[in-house]
Amino acid sequence: LAGAVPEEERCTVERADASLTYSLFLQRFAFSRPVILRGVTDNSAFRALCTREKLLAAFGARPVRLSTANTYSYRKVDVPFQDYVEQLLTPQDPARLGSDTLYFFGDNNLTEWGPLFQQYVSPPFRIPGTSPAYSFGIAGSGSGVPFHWHGPGYSEVIFGRKRWFLYPPDKTPHFHPNETTLAWLHHTYPTLPPAEQPLECTLRPGEVLYFPDRWWHATLNLDTSVFISTFLG
Repeated sequence: LAGAVPEEERCTVERADASLTYSLFLQRFAFSRPVILRGVTDNSAFRALCTREKLLAAFGARPVRLSTANTYSYRKVDVPFQDYVEQLLTPQDPARLGSDTLYFFGDNNLTEWGPLFQQYVSPPFRIPGTSPAYSFGIAGSGSGVPFHWHGPGYSEVIFGRKRWFLYPPDKTPHFHPNETTLAWLHHTYPTLPPAEQPLECTLRPGEVLYFPDRWWHATLNLDTSVFISTFLG
């Protein structure tokens, strides 16, 4: 089963294109429900800088901080970026616990990664009173972060496909905090009655998901994926 990640074509998250105005975004989505945006930015230049070869050339010898892939992610491990890409960027073992799975996402040294982030075109819509902070990640097939919540933000897929599962703040999902998203998908997801199923969708390159404040969400990378989130804090 290692690396066997089912794809779900069904999408229950609303989509919007570049015709969405800021006022409509605030009215319909900002404080109430997620939305997938397409065509609101062009990150082809940023994508060209995020190939395996260019990232290894720019950051290969530099350390990156990895987190465990469980809900609380307390354990941190520092390794050279090249070691992570060449040794740890492998398909997720469905039997492995989240505390034993290392994942590169979010703990970015902004002095080192800042020049790359300056090339990223972030989504145009802001929540009043917030400012953006970037989190960049690369992960193997079948990896992901189990259910958790925080403030509002965006997530964009640069390479690969990323499946999302979301619940509103008043609907706590059924999950074990040390179970990987892949294990949850195999064991818990098939048992959920319709009323307890999450909103879900698979993001592809160029698509941006917006999630409101305190919405539960879990992620699952269907391929080796490069992605960036914009947290609005």
